[in-house]
Amino acid sequence: MRILCLLAVGLGILARPAAAQDRGIPAREIGQLIDSSEGSIAVVAWDLGSGDTLMLSPDLRFHAASTMKVPVLIELARRIDAGELSWTDSLPVKNQFASIVDGSPFTLDPAEDSDSSVYRLVGSRAAVRYLAERMIERSSNLATNILIEWLDPARVNRTAHALGADSIEVRRGVEDGKAYEVGLNNTTTARDLARLLDAIVQGRAASPAGTEEMLRILSAQEFNDGIPAGLPPGTRVAHKTGEITQIAHDAGIVFPSRGAPVILVVLTRGFQKREVAMHQVSGISRLVYEGIMKGR
Repeated sequence: MRILCLLAVGLGILARPAAAQDRGIPAREIGQLIDSSEGSIAVVAWDLGSGDTLMLSPDLRFHAASTMKVPVLIELARRIDAGELSWTDSLPVKNQFASIVDGSPFTLDPAEDSDSSVYRLVGSRAAVRYLAERMIERSSNLATNILIEWLDPARVNRTAHALGADSIEVRRGVEDGKAYEVGLNNTTTARDLARLLDAIVQGRAASPAGTEEMLRILSAQEFNDGIPAGLPPGTRVAHKTGEITQIAHDAGIVFPSRGAPVILVVLTRGFQKREVAMHQVSGISRLVYEGIMKGR
């Protein structure tokens, strides 16, 4: 798989000179790893301390899968900041939603969801915080659809664009089969997700309290065989994975043992086996972390 784009310019920040790359993000090694892969991989790695930045195919567009839950979480935190609801308020739990194509109803299959616990609450109410936690930590599709229907996908999308993720497309909730069939999907790029994660960690996405809550929830993610698997045990990572057929992503904020956080987004598609894709993600994570820590 060829590298589509290798830039020495980050998200508005210059990378360090090529001569210093042996003590920063190892672009050559990461490029070789990607070049030998069976699928497509896009990477944005950004050391918020030094400004060292690597972008490989940063604007290659992918089906967002469950990484779209990051902008949903941001919008939720902002609406709570605005006083429209609170983390302790509750919302009705239901399993029927309207397709964005024609308004026809569809339901989610618990067997196809990575979290079945929310389905047991159908017909009752659940706390907003609980729904947000299930959406991120276990990637609950039902919790996501309940939240995004209340928030409105168009507002989620506008907020993401305003925070710098100007090409992300958040159109709908999850498992809208009719929308999928006609190509109305949630899409993203590695650059988009990196900008959203930067907005969170820099405190631009929400209030200090909202930022703390988002980072807490993202740090409790239970699917950790991507970015976290390439890091020293115990390293804190606030991240969100996303998977559908031949799609496997991980996007997160790494908090190293010393120094500033590191934003790392790895998007993949075209791998026949999920575990192979995750092995590549963790391999990239390891190379990025080791390179950055050599320079600290």
